[in-house]
Amino acid sequence: MVEILFAKLALPKDGVLVLPVGEDQPLSGQAAVLDEILGGMLSKAMATAEFKGKAGQVLNSYNAGPYKRVILAGAGKPDAPRRAELLGAAITIALAKEAEAVILSEDFTAPQAAEIGLGARLRAYRFDKYRTTQKPDEKVKLEKLKLLTAAPKEAEAAWKIAAAVATGVEFTRDLVTEPANVLYPAEFAERTEGLKKLGLKVEVFGQKELEKLGFGTLLSVSQGSVREPRMVVMQWLGAPGHGDDKKGTKKPKDPLVFVGKGVTFDTGGISLKPAAGMEDMKWDMAGAGTVAGLMAALAGRKAKIDAVGLIGLVENMPSGSATRPGDVVKSYAGKTVEILNTDAEGRLVLADVLYYAQERFAPKFMVNLATLTGAIIVGLGHEYGGMFSNSDELVGKLAASGEAVGEKLWRMPLSKEGEGYDKEIDSAIADVKNIGGGRAGGSITAAQFLQRFVNNTPWAHLDIAGMAWGTKDAGVNPKGATAFGVRLLDHFVRGFE
Repeated sequence: MVEILFAKLALPKDGVLVLPVGEDQPLSGQAAVLDEILGGMLSKAMATAEFKGKAGQVLNSYNAGPYKRVILAGAGKPDAPRRAELLGAAITIALAKEAEAVILSEDFTAPQAAEIGLGARLRAYRFDKYRTTQKPDEKVKLEKLKLLTAAPKEAEAAWKIAAAVATGVEFTRDLVTEPANVLYPAEFAERTEGLKKLGLKVEVFGQKELEKLGFGTLLSVSQGSVREPRMVVMQWLGAPGHGDDKKGTKKPKDPLVFVGKGVTFDTGGISLKPAAGMEDMKWDMAGAGTVAGLMAALAGRKAKIDAVGLIGLVENMPSGSATRPGDVVKSYAGKTVEILNTDAEGRLVLADVLYYAQERFAPKFMVNLATLTGAIIVGLGHEYGGMFSNSDELVGKLAASGEAVGEKLWRMPLSKEGEGYDKEIDSAIADVKNIGGGRAGGSITAAQFLQRFVNNTPWAHLDIAGMAWGTKDAGVNPKGATAFGVRLLDHFVRGFE
């Protein structure tokens, strides 16, 4: 983790110095003063290299006066979206082999300086837990960044909030990256219990509790595995003046509720997946990972809102006790489900948790996240998460938040119950079947299934199958787990504080 610090504007005496330069802008302020001290070295280098200050551009000057290295970092156009955080990410890349550096953020406001720090910290993330043979020159050395700003105290206040969000993102990335032999339902639940130190109320429901509740669809997924399931309920009670129950215990009032699919490994069960690529199914719990990271972020920044996160945790394995295609089970909602494909398991987990969430917490809004279907990747690739909703208001708020943080959503169609796509999941022998009639519209029929377990609550389902894992570095995300949804939903929550 990179340590982010802030200090008053003043050129440092030595070390590594980063000078952000706007697109087609000359050196100004302290950067111009330094250039004059160095006899015009920097401006001459800019002209020679045709450095224009475009976003992502980097120009190095080594042994520049007292400095080991001066880096000119392109800051792009002043009105570019997410300019500051993307600059921070680009600076982190340029500094990969340096232990520490100073960034002259003179042309940025204090909150923007904090955004530079956020971009730097998010891009600097590494998961090296299991690496034992790395050579020193293969490791990222960056440990400390100091940003110089006209208002360091204001920047530190903004950074305190941004750092909490970064911690939530990192928590999610760690969970999603862990191998399934390490992160199984009980271990995942135990890690969420560690969030109690942030002020979250955490409840863990085991096999017996879930059986007693009647979570038939969730338990049908886990019954083929030796790993017992869990459901975790995390509550953050940050709203001023929310209600208490008769015993004096705080209870959430009109909470925002988030539900995550947590299949810690998905073989497909009896409907076994092909071997090629099955190792990727360790991150079929990314929806649950996102909800856990979001709750950590909200608690870490002391959000002034009541929020509840619920995650259903299972492992989907084939065995003599596994659910068979054609089995019929009874859900927590009382509806019977014909399971025609055991690889359409995430919706079975969510069905019980969604209904429980509504019944217990009466949400103001409810959002679920899941790596639910490969079909959404066919439709949207790896540029957008799929969004299905029964509320235009909710769609607008989520889409706006996605644009603001660079985690984009695209609305997909959803039919009312008994109409259009919904008819595809009518069962001949039960209340509903867990897949449609064929491959066509697979992500939509999956969403239709979830909607059968949503009453009148404003609700959105985010299918993040194409967004949970990146195969290459991009912006503030290094290759690997992206924690897609943590920042999006944190931004969404701020609209209610």
